[in-house]
Amino acid sequence: MDTEHDWISTPVTADLLRGFLDLEPTARGLMPHRLPARARRQIPDAQLATAEAQPSGVRLVFRTRATVVELDTVPTKRVHQGLPAPADGVYDLLVDGRLTAGATVPGGNVRIITDLLTQASELREGPVGTARFTGLPARDKDVEIWLPHTEITELVALRTDAPVGPVPDRGRSVWLHHGSSISHGSNADRPTATWPALAAARGGVELLNLGFGGSALLDPFTARAMRDTPADLISVKIGINLVNTDAMRLRAFVPAVHGFLDTLREGHPTTPLLVVSPLLCPVQEDTPGPLAPDFTDGVLRFRATGDPAERAAGRLTLNVVRDALARIVAERAAEDPHLHHLDGRKLYGARDFAELPLPDEVHPDPAGHRRIAENFARHVFEDDGPFAAHTR
Repeated sequence: MDTEHDWISTPVTADLLRGFLDLEPTARGLMPHRLPARARRQIPDAQLATAEAQPSGVRLVFRTRATVVELDTVPTKRVHQGLPAPADGVYDLLVDGRLTAGATVPGGNVRIITDLLTQASELREGPVGTARFTGLPARDKDVEIWLPHTEITELVALRTDAPVGPVPDRGRSVWLHHGSSISHGSNADRPTATWPALAAARGGVELLNLGFGGSALLDPFTARAMRDTPADLISVKIGINLVNTDAMRLRAFVPAVHGFLDTLREGHPTTPLLVVSPLLCPVQEDTPGPLAPDFTDGVLRFRATGDPAERAAGRLTLNVVRDALARIVAERAAEDPHLHHLDGRKLYGARDFAELPLPDEVHPDPAGHRRIAENFARHVFEDDGPFAAHTR
């Protein structure tokens, strides 16, 4: 900790945080969660337990005249055994909505993944670290600190050289989004550069991101969490994880989608609700899962291992899912005028793939996230899009 300033310590409490559904007290601080405790007790695997605790879209938001800000945290970094360690997660600081600085917190806990398929792992605990930001303008301003989107983060202490207070309600609509690893931010290079964060900024809405890497599987506890969460706009991106985990057949998929949407409508009967089908992913367009990692040449890529001939027996592919979702939404929209559908290939399609291919065959790179955000904003937040009337 810097000792040159007269520090003011401010407890990190719920009124200084956005983008979370629950706060868990830990031995050293608070851990934000993106699913409530009741839902977490029903999680069946380490994949989702990790994903929901990674604070994609979670940020501290406060008003201050401070020129220096320090945030103590304990990050948990994930390292796949046999692969290079990823770069430290980035903490983005925004002043009055503009990205102003970034910082990292070295050290912390390290979770070593010993089996990519089962997510078997071992945890090595580490010390508290500090994200430090200096040279901020000496005036009243709104400050946001976006937490690393792929590092579980315990919040320990917030220090500033001027008092901190909550930001008043600006009257912006809350956008609640659920999706898979791309919505979570896989391969984005900073937390404000995931496609949902970029699209929210362009639409002038408050993001609550329930994108869970590998885990958008129509889980009923996720639907109930969304049902019980206040929101002005809701979107769900459905399909890719159901295909690449080979989790269900078409017979189970159709009623599961209906059930998920029914649950959302119990809490949000007239909220604009957008169903987004899968983005283009050539390895799974017409080939069922499961998806398998491929380390040829020492580079992680993914390949589909199913038999395309089994589509006739109800095996899911992305095209099968898109056709089913279009039918489901069309049927329901006859009685639900606030329900909308968007073909995911309008966000990332063949032309986008030709220009910005998927490095690992499944996930976009940072430029791909920007493209998806631009297309989402244009089709959804702007012009005559389904959310246009609710944005700034």
